[in-house]
Amino acid sequence: MNLHRKLLVRAEEKRPIRVGLIGAGKFGTMFLAQARLTPGMQILGVADLNVGRAREAFQRAGWPAEQFGAASFAAALKSGTTHITDDALALIKAGGLDVVVEATGVPQAGIKHALAAIANKRHVVMVCVEADALAGPLLAKRAEAAGVVYSLAYGDQPAIICELVDWARTCGLPVVCAGKGTRYHPTFHESTPETVWKYFGWSEETAKKAGANPKMFNSFIDGTKSGIEMTAVCNATGLIAPPDGLQFPPVAAAEVAKFLKPRTDGGTLPYKGTVEVISSLNRDMTPVPHHLQVGVYVTYEAPSEYTQRCFHEYWLLPDETGKYAGLYRPLHLIGLELGVSVASAALRAEPTGCPVGWQADVVATAKRDLKPVEVLDGEGGYMVWG
Repeated sequence: MNLHRKLLVRAEEKRPIRVGLIGAGKFGTMFLAQARLTPGMQILGVADLNVGRAREAFQRAGWPAEQFGAASFAAALKSGTTHITDDALALIKAGGLDVVVEATGVPQAGIKHALAAIANKRHVVMVCVEADALAGPLLAKRAEAAGVVYSLAYGDQPAIICELVDWARTCGLPVVCAGKGTRYHPTFHESTPETVWKYFGWSEETAKKAGANPKMFNSFIDGTKSGIEMTAVCNATGLIAPPDGLQFPPVAAAEVAKFLKPRTDGGTLPYKGTVEVISSLNRDMTPVPHHLQVGVYVTYEAPSEYTQRCFHEYWLLPDETGKYAGLYRPLHLIGLELGVSVASAALRAEPTGCPVGWQADVVATAKRDLKPVEVLDGEGGYMVWG
């Protein structure tokens, strides 16, 4: 709980954490907005295939032009400013770089960049959860062998779920279930980039102003992103995927312990030690009161009668038996809180969530009849959901 203090020391010593950001999309732009205001942290460089888009990201994030106009990485290192490039590998190799934030959203590129960063002894913060679900355990092993950190991205739900799981286990509380909330209905599985805003609850104008990618946001709505994120959580915590996939039960934030417990005790789970995503919509499409649409949660079990009494005495959101309780965080700040991962990796050599093995995977399910030789269009597209 003292990362800020450590950052202040770095600032006083004029020895900031030097960060390279790959990908200047929404997540990266949100990080830039806060990194400029974080003591002891310098964005040494940003790499994006569209350099113009990267410059626009800095402008939207409130950076003065002189702060991101360095002519080279060497000039940026000397002046404390930022160099923009279209060459991610050049950024990874830049002198003085400490941490690489991979935020392209493209798993093939994310894995390539992570491997290059590890080979160059850079810590890696993997924003691209798709890359982590595909190759995270391998990347974590490579990073450990190289003496650097491979980390999930704090601000995204998987890393914050991992934090809650770690908190419970550190307190000696057996974890029953962990997961997140989302806007879900079974009919959303058929959603495409053309229908996403109707299901998401945004107007076309709102989506455009937010710079929202319809294909990416459709992966949130059709269920694919939830499957990928829970895969990352399973791989990082050792929790086990439910045998029939995610069920998305509608559950209010304060009632996670009532429902996210085994069926044998009146809950919805097949067993303890699993993951689940809860919906902010009832099956009749009415909103769940006090839902957890953008939040995360963990449920845990009282290991003794004394602990069970404490659950009741201190109103720790217990179920009706008092045997189970829950903790939730109602929101996640996406790129605005990514600096926690950067600081943790550079100052503590600790990840904010890291794969420990292969525990789960995601299966593609057709949205429509597929024809021979058709090439799948990926998450959030027109053809499959995961």
